[in-house]
Amino acid sequence: MASGARVRVEERIKINIGEAKNLPSRSHGSVGSRDVFCTVNLDQEQIHRTNTVEKTLNPFFGDEYNFDIPRKFRWLCFYIYDRERSGKQDKVLGKVAVKKEDLHKYYGKDHWFEILPVDCDSEVQGEVHLEIRLESIQKSEGAPTQTRLSVRVIECNGLTKSNGACDPHVNVSLWCENEKLDSKRTRKKTKTTCPKFDETFYFEMAQRPSEITADSLAAMQLRVTVWHESTGIFGNLFLGEVRITLTGEAGLKLNPHDPGYDTWYFLQPRENNRVIAHDLGSLRVKLQYTSDQVISSKHYDQLLNLILQSPGVQPVTCSAVYILGEVAANKQEAAEPLVRIFLHHGKIVSLIESLAEWEIAHETHLNTIFRGNTLVSKCMDELMKLAGLHYLHTVLKPVVERIAQEKKPCEVDPGKIGDAERIDANLSNLKDYIRETFAAIINSAYQCPSIMCRVFFALKRQAKLRFPDNQEVQYCVLSGFVFLRFFAPALLSPKLFDLTQEQLDPQTSRTLKLISKTINSLGSCVGSRSAVTFKEEYMTPVNQDFFNDSYLQKLRLFLDVISTESAPHQALDSPIILKEGVLVKRAMGRRLMGLKNFRQRYFCLTTRSLTYAAHKGQRPLHEIPVDNIRTVELVDEAQFKKKNMFKLVQPDKDLYIQANNCVDQKAWVDILSKVCAHNQDKTDQFHPGQFRDNIWTCCRTPTKNAIGCAPVTADKLHAEIKLAADSDREMERVYALFAANLDELGKLKDEYACKAVYLGDPDYEIQDTEVGYKTINSIVSAVISLEQEHRDHSRSLARGIRYGSRMAPIGDDNYLQLRAAAASDSAPHQRRFRVSGNCEQEFVR
Repeated sequence: MASGARVRVEERIKINIGEAKNLPSRSHGSVGSRDVFCTVNLDQEQIHRTNTVEKTLNPFFGDEYNFDIPRKFRWLCFYIYDRERSGKQDKVLGKVAVKKEDLHKYYGKDHWFEILPVDCDSEVQGEVHLEIRLESIQKSEGAPTQTRLSVRVIECNGLTKSNGACDPHVNVSLWCENEKLDSKRTRKKTKTTCPKFDETFYFEMAQRPSEITADSLAAMQLRVTVWHESTGIFGNLFLGEVRITLTGEAGLKLNPHDPGYDTWYFLQPRENNRVIAHDLGSLRVKLQYTSDQVISSKHYDQLLNLILQSPGVQPVTCSAVYILGEVAANKQEAAEPLVRIFLHHGKIVSLIESLAEWEIAHETHLNTIFRGNTLVSKCMDELMKLAGLHYLHTVLKPVVERIAQEKKPCEVDPGKIGDAERIDANLSNLKDYIRETFAAIINSAYQCPSIMCRVFFALKRQAKLRFPDNQEVQYCVLSGFVFLRFFAPALLSPKLFDLTQEQLDPQTSRTLKLISKTINSLGSCVGSRSAVTFKEEYMTPVNQDFFNDSYLQKLRLFLDVISTESAPHQALDSPIILKEGVLVKRAMGRRLMGLKNFRQRYFCLTTRSLTYAAHKGQRPLHEIPVDNIRTVELVDEAQFKKKNMFKLVQPDKDLYIQANNCVDQKAWVDILSKVCAHNQDKTDQFHPGQFRDNIWTCCRTPTKNAIGCAPVTADKLHAEIKLAADSDREMERVYALFAANLDELGKLKDEYACKAVYLGDPDYEIQDTEVGYKTINSIVSAVISLEQEHRDHSRSLARGIRYGSRMAPIGDDNYLQLRAAAASDSAPHQRRFRVSGNCEQEFVR
């Protein structure tokens, strides 16, 4: 690979937070007295939060999060909190912290992590940039030459916040055999985790240059400590330190003739921090972290052609797609990239139909069709998630929001509630909600996305060809996907499908679970004449009201409409809601004390406009038509001393917005960029700064409407809102799966080549072996070629990085790990599930 080839690192993580156990009680002897929730953090930045589980010391969360990682990070952390009912600040009980380079150890496994205490030493993060040199000086003419140590504190990056604030300063001290000789400090910087100091300090040395030896320098140690300046009762708060020996095996090896060292260091906890025994319980988490090196498109062409040709291969079991599903340990991992690739190339219907045709042909009973975790079932799940997400929001979001707001009790289990009169009232509430949910689904048939309709039509056609004498088979096939795998799971886990951003209380979650159970059961019986039965007797009254010919006929009609190849879709009178949530915006006109203030607002983006209101459900205060957005760009933290900001460039004035965290920022920037991608008046230039005091801070231009001074981000995003896919990234995932399972490919190849197959043994499972044998050979050839490209990149990268540079700070093993991996003969695919290293991510950006 050419040294200048463009390679980007794409990181993603899937997290399942299971449960915690043996949490400490509030006081000795008390039991079940905590209301517990858990947060997911990149370093200290909160990304997600679970629901609160009340009155327990063994909470079960059962939450799943799946997101791209948009920035560098060192630690993936889980903080466990006890919610304070009195309105005081929630109390942190402890945390689990996994270093980035250790994430691969837990890939795909349920693991119990010990919960550790949270203190200033456990919260250390960030880096410091220093320039250190020995200088020979002569204070006056004729005076003897002396030596001094020059320490320039240039900047820090990614420091810890304390109670939401960071006002850092740096102490620099010189020590000799644990005795402090001298100490200096920088000026304080306010409201920033990335302060720039650029201050130089000098430490006089007793020796002349000729007298300095390795032994004398080995006794010297430079200590650089970063503090948050606080006026609280505890004084300044420790943020981290670096201890640097001036020479020796672990030191800088300085001498007066060297130019010095310009070096980045990771901050470390206090060296004398004592390990104290603790018993804070444990947390069960399942992690799937991947870091993909996406290379140039042309390198994927050979493998991509094999993948795209799969629907036309006969039999489909000899195709590259089917073989991937067979060798991958988890079919979901294979389905995710495959669906995105075929959507991107407009061939998803032919893929699913070819896989479905083979699976249906081998089924003997219609009730078992698509009920297993086969490749076609996983592909359908992924397709509905991608193409049907906005449809799902249109149908179910109003229902979920109403249930969450009204909070009507719907519990009908006598074991959970003893009063018979209350059960009758709750049953009435539950039935009302089920009717509303049912009506929302049935009335949405003409809003079902056309790509889903075409796939449903193909599935129905294959089922009818296989079971021509059974009229119910078409409903059985479709209901399994539509109800059991689409609507019912969304009701059961609304946060997972982005149907709500609120923390649902246990009562609302229980109500949605009961509704999901009913919708699931209705879907199960729509293609069957047999009566549905509930395991729970308390659901029998629901059965009596909803499982009748009237409701089942409406369900069949709904399935008929959404499985018509050219369904007569209704024109949508109202725009589709793409994303909504709370953000902080900068005032565009009004000022407070001479400065434009920041206010929290509820934003709603549709296919037509972006609006914001004071609170959810209130009348919008302002509306920006999508056509008026010229570009969307990130804003540097230094502009407002605020993180996670972006700006909407408009013809008259720019709107500055702050997201809740880096993941939320990326999601908003992505979707806004997509909706305005084809606007006619998009700009090629923008101002990365702000217009303040009648001048642009970036280019000093005094004209507010002046043409921008920087180019907009190139090749930002695909224009299609719903089905956009990064084909190169998905091909990298396909390659990585094949490469990680080369042994399985070899075994399958041996099966194709065995003598029994070529003799045509009719009892042998594999047919048409010549096609399969050639396919596997082509796959292996493409994988080996891609492996060489990745190996060349890793070696080039390792050669171009200096330990101690911004890309590889001293104090962690990212750089050392990268060097070792590049020097080894291990294939790059074997490192896909390991850390690529902060140094690599910074390098490729």
